[in-house]
Amino acid sequence: MVSEPVAPDGSAGNAGATPHRMPTQAATPGAPGTPHLERRIGLASAVALNMMYMIGVGPFITLPLIVVAMGGSQALLGWLLGALIAACDGLVWAELGAAMPEAGGAYAFLREIYGREGAGRFVSFLYIFQLGFSAPLSIASGCIGFAEFASFMLPGLRLPIISAWPNGPHWTNVLAAGAVAVIVGMLYRDMRAILRTAWVLWAGVMAAMAIVLIAGFTHFHPALLQMSPHALSLSPLFFAGLGSATLIATYDYWGYYNVCFLGGEIRDPGRTIPRAVLFSIAVVAALYIAMNLSVLGVIPAQQMQQVGRTVVAEMVARTLGPVWAVGIACLIMWTAFSSVFALLMGYSRVPYAAALDGNYFHAFAHLHPKRNFPDVSLIALGAVAAVFCFLRLAQVIAALVVIRIVLQYLLQQVGVILLRIRRPDLPRPFRMWLYPLPPLAALAGFLFILFSRPQAMRYLLYAVAIALAGSILYLFRARSRHEWPFRMAPSDAGG
Repeated sequence: MVSEPVAPDGSAGNAGATPHRMPTQAATPGAPGTPHLERRIGLASAVALNMMYMIGVGPFITLPLIVVAMGGSQALLGWLLGALIAACDGLVWAELGAAMPEAGGAYAFLREIYGREGAGRFVSFLYIFQLGFSAPLSIASGCIGFAEFASFMLPGLRLPIISAWPNGPHWTNVLAAGAVAVIVGMLYRDMRAILRTAWVLWAGVMAAMAIVLIAGFTHFHPALLQMSPHALSLSPLFFAGLGSATLIATYDYWGYYNVCFLGGEIRDPGRTIPRAVLFSIAVVAALYIAMNLSVLGVIPAQQMQQVGRTVVAEMVARTLGPVWAVGIACLIMWTAFSSVFALLMGYSRVPYAAALDGNYFHAFAHLHPKRNFPDVSLIALGAVAAVFCFLRLAQVIAALVVIRIVLQYLLQQVGVILLRIRRPDLPRPFRMWLYPLPPLAALAGFLFILFSRPQAMRYLLYAVAIALAGSILYLFRARSRHEWPFRMAPSDAGG
């Protein structure tokens, strides 16, 4: 297999998948000249892609939302709880990703856990169906954040497109949709070119974090971190605020699993996937907590709501001056752009994997004939994301997190335990530490996020509606194709 052309990372030279007993999509050509996914991504590039996804615009624009939700500097509890949930969930992804290194990640996990020809066909279809909503929502959230930071330098972007309709689409929405189109064009290339671009984008992300930390800690005032006497009283209001803050923090941590979606393109996946997942969580959690301390040490929590979502640029303006503030706004836009680049790259492999498996619309199984990437899936997700760019950011984030928890994460936490019970013989290059505590702790964290927040039922209904629509579509399709539950697999026992 051809080695990675940029940024040699020293990962083990085994270019093939870790042997395992589960059927997978082909990662090698069936015949000379046949388009196929190639294992070109090593450890360093896998970590960079994860971190680019994780450190998007989210932590920069949601920082004041978390502070307001918690009512002060105790907002750091939301970041800490979010990091704990991410670490527990990351161990689940690491074990499953190393055991099943396939394109599509969670799609393959759910299919195999619940039975390839049994209920797993339904559960994995439901996952891919919700991804048609949640993945574009995630992409749109990054592009909306990109456009909002552009409005820091060009305030005219905040104006409505139609002046007589002030609550309608703004020019920021148009810019966000345009950013999606540009990113689709950048990903419409082979993996060598994409990885070179990824390293350039990653450098900009690290530069943004470095400037924010330097600006904050060189002008740090510890007195501004003081909390009110009753800030940590364990009242219903406290837990409601903690639930809202943790939901947003969870959204900001997401992305550590991106490498699993690219499992069919990872070198030495049994070692690379767990290391990339866990290392990216540890580094990003440290960066997020440090960034929040640096900002709260300059701008008091009481001023966060007045400053708004561009609080990081305002902090840099107060410490380093307006020129640096414009510079950090540009770098945060770069960061948002980089995040969407990484996540759209990863998510585009999921409909492809499902279609290749015969469990989604056949058109998505197409690879570009020369550049070997899922072109139809990439374009389709980009088109839906461009439409979602005309929603409000807060609505996008809340809907995204709840839909993903209900229709993926809860199934996956239960599933990793079921797989241990049903398939003890399955080769597991990485076994999670302290099993079964990580999946149980992640389950508890996700359930807390779902039910502790005000108006929790509103967003749960969105998830239920998507699940119901997906179930109806699956049943009609399964009936015509004589698939489960209309044709029971003779020996399928869930694994």
